Amino acid sequence: MKIPGVSFSWKRALGVTKLKQDFARKTGIPTTRSGLERKIGNAIISSIFGKKR
Repeated sequence: MKIPGVSFSWKRALGVTKLKQDFARKTGIPTTRSGLERKIGNAIISSIFGKKR
């Protein structure tokens, strides 16, 4: 049985989340699937239609 409003994440406890965030901020490469898809999609659209104003 879980206590409502209380959760535990082993990734946050070990610092995995912070490492991924730091990596993404320093390199500009998103570490989430949706972020990566958004970045690639934006690059494709920009190459087809040119730079945004």
